[in-house]
Formats: sequence, C-alpha cells, structure tokens
Amino acid sequence: MDDISKLMIDQLKDAYSAERQALRAMPKMMKNATHPALKQCIQMHMEQTEGQVERIEQALEMIGGKPGRKVCEAMRGLVEEATHEIEENDRGEMLDVLIIAAAQRIEHYEIAAYGTMVTLAKAAGQKQLADLLAQTLAEEKETDQKLTDVAESEVNPAFIQSAQGSAEANENSRGSSRRKAS
Repeated sequence: MDDISKLMIDQLKDAYSAERQALRAMPKMMKNATHPALKQCIQMHMEQTEGQVERIEQALEMIGGKPGRKVCEAMRGLVEEATHEIEENDRGEMLDVLIIAAAQRIEHYEIAAYGTMVTLAKAAGQKQLADLLAQTLAEEKETDQKLTDVAESEVNPAFIQSAQGSAEANENSRGSSRRKAS
C-alpha cells in the first residue's frame, strides 16, 4: 500500500469516527432545541449523516481500508463542548443560539476534513473517490448554510428580542424599587 492510500485511509477513519460521534450527539441537540426550524434542520442532518457514514464505508472499501477503532479527538472535543453548553443552560432562545453555534463548529470541522480529502483524492487521480467525498462535502456546506439561515432569520432575532425584553423588565423593576425607596 502506498503512502497516499495510507493517508487517505487514516483520514477516512478519522472522518468515520467524527461522523459517528456527531450522529450520537445530534439527538441531544434536537431534544433540547426549542425552535421548530432548528429541530427540523438537526433532524434532516441526522438522516444525511447516516448516508455519509455509509459513503465513508464505501470510500474505505474503494481503497482497501476498514473503519477501524480510530477516535477523532477533534470531534470528541466539539461534542463535549456542545454537551457542556446544553447541560449548563436552560432550554429556550439562548440555548437555541448555542446549539446552532455548536452545530456550526462541527460542520466547519467536517467541511475542512472533507475538503482536504477531496483535494487529495483529486491530486492522486482518484476521481471516483473524490466525487464520492465531494457529495458529503456539499451536504456539509448545505447544512452549515441552513443553520446560518435559521439563525439569521429566526433564532437570533427571537433571542435578541427576548434578551432585550428581559433587560428592559429588569431596568423597569430597578427603577420602581428606587422610587419606592425615596
């Protein structure tokens, strides 16, 4: 086996681990999300990710590899961070913002990983492998864009409105307390 194949197998094993870890984290994100569009986005990506795992298995088979026991440490850290955010915050608008942030960190990591693998496969003349991985790269970019759209059009404005309303309510209650004291 040449060095290019060894490197690709190693990268694919890392991606396999990353996708499986992300897939295990998504139900908790969906359970704690409150905004329907965010829940829908996570559900859609869970289904996509199952296909992405199968694609990685197919890619590994194409170059003589198997998934193996490699653990993607980067994804482990991203999932731990997402889990921490979910456990430390109450459900609601702010947690929805944090879930999107965590999901986009995961997507950006995956975009970088698949971008590297597609470029390497193309450079090695492995067009079929590059095309297969490019499908996943396109899905990851699409999910990232959907998360951005949901954040910009719905989740972030809902959080900002809620946070400003809370700040105004606190300011009004402090003002009335001062008036009572004088």
